[in-house]
Amino acid sequence: MGALKRFLGQTAIYGISTMVSRLFNFILTPLFTDVFKPGVYAIFTKMYASASLLNAILAFGMETTFFRYLNKHEEKRQEVYNNAFFCIAFISLLFLVTGLVFTTPVASYFAESPAQLEDYKTYVRSVIWVLFVDAMCVIPFARVRADGKPVRYSIIKFVNIGCFIGFNLFFLFGIPLIIGAGGATGQWFASWYRTEWVGYVFIANLIASSVTFFMLLPELLKLQLRFDRALFASMFSYSWPVLVANLSFVINEHLDKMIISKLGVSDHDLGVYGGVCKIAVFLSLFNMAFRLGAEPFFFSHAKNANARQTYAVILNYFSIALAVIFVGLVANIELLKYFINSEYWSGLGAVPFLLLGYVCLGIYMNLSVWYRLSDQTRYGLYISVVGAVATIVFNFLLVPEYGYMGSAWVSLLAYFLMMVISYVLGQRNYPIPYDLKKILAYLCTAVVLVVLSFWVFDRNIYIGNGLLLMFIGAAVYFEKQTVMSLLKK
Repeated sequence: MGALKRFLGQTAIYGISTMVSRLFNFILTPLFTDVFKPGVYAIFTKMYASASLLNAILAFGMETTFFRYLNKHEEKRQEVYNNAFFCIAFISLLFLVTGLVFTTPVASYFAESPAQLEDYKTYVRSVIWVLFVDAMCVIPFARVRADGKPVRYSIIKFVNIGCFIGFNLFFLFGIPLIIGAGGATGQWFASWYRTEWVGYVFIANLIASSVTFFMLLPELLKLQLRFDRALFASMFSYSWPVLVANLSFVINEHLDKMIISKLGVSDHDLGVYGGVCKIAVFLSLFNMAFRLGAEPFFFSHAKNANARQTYAVILNYFSIALAVIFVGLVANIELLKYFINSEYWSGLGAVPFLLLGYVCLGIYMNLSVWYRLSDQTRYGLYISVVGAVATIVFNFLLVPEYGYMGSAWVSLLAYFLMMVISYVLGQRNYPIPYDLKKILAYLCTAVVLVVLSFWVFDRNIYIGNGLLLMFIGAAVYFEKQTVMSLLKK
């Protein structure tokens, strides 16, 4: 149980820092939806969805590979660090040069009209630089986690999000106030400032990413110009299936936002869908926090005799937490909707499906430990490709008929398929004694409560929270003995 406590401690620190920083970032959502109309917000949605795909390519699966090879080759810790970083650095430099050379055709693809082309060139250049700088930070950030420094990790994260929020507020609200005050400074800003220009969001992101890069200089200075070719060949063979799996995950997560405007969905509806997706981000943050703490823990704990039992216990309680958050968010959706402008509320019906999709994704992320620890990452590739194919095919089938609601359904379907396939294959290749009946009982109960709260009782906040309290009470009652024994040890 000591291992579990260590896991919970690190995950708590990573989780709190991740969720608090993202919650601060979430403050921008109501500001963005107030400043930008849905049609303009669609630009923001499309660009960041595409950036997510490129980000996965630039990272090349090396973050997971880094943790795995630190565990496998403790005597070559420095070589693993060097190899992982220089692999990403080479790919990122190639991307940077190529992206800047082909800025105009890329911008032409995104622009809806020739009049938008120059603006889109600026958007594309800014995002290219953001992606490059972020990619250069991937392995140094992983080094911070591998060195067991969650507090340093948290500080850097907070500074990053602080810069992003601060400069967004300055560009969108501070400068207009300065201009309104008049004077020489106000006139200077007025000479170039543009109201409701979404490009300021990308510029603020670039500034924040650059600050993060400089904060990671201590880790960057630990690099050595040594490259182990034999070790890299092994790392590459492990990494590329992870890359494909990550790409497939991004396709599942963001393809709808990249293509539905090409399938007959208006920019207005795309902006609405992008806005309501921000409500579902709360559950996504929990998954992210779990991954940050779990990935290094799972690899470091793999050699312990009771490792598989530990992984089973983690999934049991992780599933309960997911179920409670799922019910809680839906129960309070009438409050959460005020984080976005009322123009976006027409898309609230997609939120329960998006949230349930994130529940399936979180469980899949936990289940994926089996192919990572057994060095069978090709299975992660197969599973993710199934999800990606399902996402592509069903988006093309459903979106023209049902619009963005079809995309929400497809997202849930893809993650559900990945979760089920991973469980079945994992039990065959790397059996872990999960308590499947208990997990299913909690998840099915959560789904029933959500249906009652959202549709039957028409999002009544009092009834919804009453159901939530009943659910929490039942979970505490049934898990009380196990939790108490864990705390005593």
